[in-house]
Amino acid sequence: MILQLLAGNLIHGLLLGGVYGLATMGLSLIFGVMNVVNVGHGAFIMVGAFITLTLFSVLGISPVLAIPVALLMGMALGFFFFYTVMRRLIKAPELASLLATFAIGILLEEVVKLIFGADFRGYNWGLGKIVLPITVIPLSKIYAFIGSIVIALFLYFWFSKTRLGTAVRAVVEDSEGARVCGVNVGWIYALSFAIGIGLTVMSGVMLTMFIPVGINPYMGGVYTLKAFVIAVLGGLSSPYGAFFAGLIFGLIENGAYVLFAQIPGVAPFPLTVSLAFWMLFFLLLIKPTGLLGKK
Repeated sequence: MILQLLAGNLIHGLLLGGVYGLATMGLSLIFGVMNVVNVGHGAFIMVGAFITLTLFSVLGISPVLAIPVALLMGMALGFFFFYTVMRRLIKAPELASLLATFAIGILLEEVVKLIFGADFRGYNWGLGKIVLPITVIPLSKIYAFIGSIVIALFLYFWFSKTRLGTAVRAVVEDSEGARVCGVNVGWIYALSFAIGIGLTVMSGVMLTMFIPVGINPYMGGVYTLKAFVIAVLGGLSSPYGAFFAGLIFGLIENGAYVLFAQIPGVAPFPLTVSLAFWMLFFLLLIKPTGLLGKK
């Protein structure tokens, strides 16, 4: 029975890990290009969740169709915050950008609270489910996982095959060398920040396909923690490493929940949350460059 429950949870963990990986790709992209740690990451995931909630509850638009809307709105937010805040901090000390992204996160939370209130919200999107011998998988989770894979592959080919993607990779390798070769480094910074935020907001849409309840302005904190653990696991400046690390983290998180639940007198959920802290601690001690990170 325990093995069956564990196997079923691992399947759900793998599906959720794809969404975690997509969310962390945005964080890793921004750090890789701009060397900026976005500690307001979870607030942008929260924005994606509220975009989904609003489109579905008010306009009746499917969460699947909310994905491109969230991408466009996320990129618009990315360009806005880059040109109003982040552009002035590109060469500033790291603490300055850290505080700036923290302030942006708080600003987003308070604006959303002002508009929607602080109550927990949710929606019910019933699509059916797939019944397996060891578990039942809602189709919404399948759609979210497939969407994450498709977007990650699209981003990979965009970086590898397009001229603009090559310019981004050139800036990551050597911004001054790219500038000498004619690359508009300032525009690449703006575009990378916008894409990173767009991916993060879009992942908030897919996250609600797994957890369509508990949507509130302050929901992003725990996802910021998870994203940092995943980013360190995959190599902080490697978007592709972040995606694969997200799959691994999803498996560990869901598998650990089942194992913790077998301990008498122990609440498994708080232990599962604390597991992320312990993973981050040991990763920084043992291999701070991550799985695919470079020294």
